[in-house]
Amino acid sequence: MVNLTFIGMIFEAIIILIAFILLILIFIKYIQKRHRLTLLLFFIFLCYWFAIFFSWLSKMLVLFSNIDYIIDDLVADPGTFFSWILLRIKDFRISFVFMSVAIFLSYILKVNVFEKGYNKVHRILVIIYTIITAGFSLFIYEKGNTLLDVIAFLFIFVFMAMIYIPFFIRSFGAYKESDDKIFKRAFLSLALMSIFFILIPLNFLLDRVFILFGDPGFTIFYFLAWTFALLGIIGAYFGYIRPRS
Repeated sequence: MVNLTFIGMIFEAIIILIAFILLILIFIKYIQKRHRLTLLLFFIFLCYWFAIFFSWLSKMLVLFSNIDYIIDDLVADPGTFFSWILLRIKDFRISFVFMSVAIFLSYILKVNVFEKGYNKVHRILVIIYTIITAGFSLFIYEKGNTLLDVIAFLFIFVFMAMIYIPFFIRSFGAYKESDDKIFKRAFLSLALMSIFFILIPLNFLLDRVFILFGDPGFTIFYFLAWTFALLGIIGAYFGYIRPRS
């Protein structure tokens, strides 16, 4: 298990480095053109970057912290504020919070790109679901309870689908309707980004289901999840941000 954790740590370190370089390039584009949607995409991707970073940090804690309640699920939580934070880092819950914020910002992006204004009811529902998802991630937690982790991943997956499926439909529709090559590529990249981001929690959910049934974890689905995150950022940068902003 330690070897799998080490492999996961190295894999995520590579993803973090590549994504960080892309974030710098995106921010440079924003500084050059001051395009508001570029800035919004930057913050969306920054949230995903922090989600990956805290996932990587969880593996660092397992491998190098030598804290007994982090390393061994059979050791009881001491119940301190410090352990509260560390356990939620270790079990991906802080990453969930950043993913929830990224999805909420993606909703704002969708409205800015495709809508004339906010639907008040829809906006309230999205805000409520963001709070529920982040709140569940932080407070509905039991050390070593994989079922609760599966439910948390399910919350994130449903939230992703709720925002990104309509985003995909609108982006792909705009891609088919446009005659301009630059616009077609931009909307196609946003459509692909939507699919890639939906696949992040789906693959993590599948990985956790395997763990629930006795697998040690770090299945192929685990590695696919952050790969899709990186592909989403790359696609949006080269297809939407770099040509248009």
